[in-house]
Amino acid sequence: MASEETRTLKSTTARSSATTPDGEPLVPATRAWAVRLVVVGIVLSALNLRPAITSFGALLEEVRDGLGMSGSMAGLLTSVPPLCFAVFGVTAPRLARRFGAGAVVCAGMVAITAGLLIRPYTGSTAGFLAASALTLMGIAVSNVLMPVIVKRWFPDRVGSMTGLYSMALALGTAAAAAVTVPVTEALGGSWQSGLAVWAGLAAAAVLPWIPLVRDRGAAPAEREAAQGVSTHDHARVDGAGPVRQVHARVEPPTLRITRSRTAWALAVFFGLQATAAYITMGWMAQIFRDAGVSAGTAGLLLAVTMVMGVPLAFVIPRLATRLPHQGPIVIALGACGLAGYAGLYLAPATGAWAWAVLLGVSNCAFPLALTMVGMRARTGAGVAQLSAFAQSTGYLISIPGPLLVGVLYQHSGGWGLPIALMVGLMIPQMAVGVLAGRDRTVEDEAAR
Repeated sequence: MASEETRTLKSTTARSSATTPDGEPLVPATRAWAVRLVVVGIVLSALNLRPAITSFGALLEEVRDGLGMSGSMAGLLTSVPPLCFAVFGVTAPRLARRFGAGAVVCAGMVAITAGLLIRPYTGSTAGFLAASALTLMGIAVSNVLMPVIVKRWFPDRVGSMTGLYSMALALGTAAAAAVTVPVTEALGGSWQSGLAVWAGLAAAAVLPWIPLVRDRGAAPAEREAAQGVSTHDHARVDGAGPVRQVHARVEPPTLRITRSRTAWALAVFFGLQATAAYITMGWMAQIFRDAGVSAGTAGLLLAVTMVMGVPLAFVIPRLATRLPHQGPIVIALGACGLAGYAGLYLAPATGAWAWAVLLGVSNCAFPLALTMVGMRARTGAGVAQLSAFAQSTGYLISIPGPLLVGVLYQHSGGWGLPIALMVGLMIPQMAVGVLAGRDRTVEDEAAR
């Protein structure tokens, strides 16, 4: 009887998703505008999750000259994004439980706006670093919570909405790389203005979330679930009104994720692909500029690399889910990366466009990693734990890479050693990716 009542409760809750927390029917028009507002908020927020990084990469030389920054310090700045994602991203679920996911994303967009406005005008490397950390804090919490919002508001359209979110993220990344230099020139050549202009896009992303802050940013059916209870209304015999019976949610047992070899392989794969991505975003434009490519063209080349993620973010996950083993995709992406690095070493200016495309394909290991997270766990709770473990551990692993590139570049005076480091990291990335792509689940491994 208890299990039958639980199934009935879940069914009723699903059918009554268009209700308010008080059990009253939700006006369809109200839900329609709220859904549209969430879609706009998701797209605008995704557009703002990378421009702070790629706009800095496009103007790295100007920022270094303006602040008197060493190559090692520039490398430290390119290592700050994964550090902030690892540190601040962990706090996002707790903040969302207390304040609501929509409110936290709204605050994240405010932090991005403030950081982008402040950092170009601090006048010191330390101030620039602190303001960048504020921006990246907003990106970190928003990055973690956007999939949560997609799942809550669009449970039957997760794939399409995730695709829309991924496309907007890639477009924002590419746009910042492509137009930052031309915009800077149009604004009189001031790198401060060229970086600060992106605060306008972030400010626009704040607006859609403001009306949703009061409702804690959750879909109507999720508001009570976020508080840890499920409700079911039964009509009273005397007709006096509904009686609400509250059933406590049963939390699934915690998975001992660290016992799983696949979880560790996936975490290392995630970390190494993130290392390659942040080295690319932070340093690739500078590699081309040192080879004699103009600043505007170098920005366009970085944009080409970033924009490759738009179509491939749709193709690679679909292909990966049709294969029992994702190792062949890992090898193919890694081979593109090795070819791109070889080109950067042998003929960086001559074949610049080809190397940009190859590295863009290689960087699409990110959507593959996210897809494998969903495939390597059997349950929803397992996916959540594996995702948190792989991303937090992976971002920690990725921190030293961009910093090492800066140190090697400064002490060697060229790009031979940094490119050798990139090649050296790509080989273990391919190895652990093959291990992570095997057809098994973390639940089975953790239970052994």
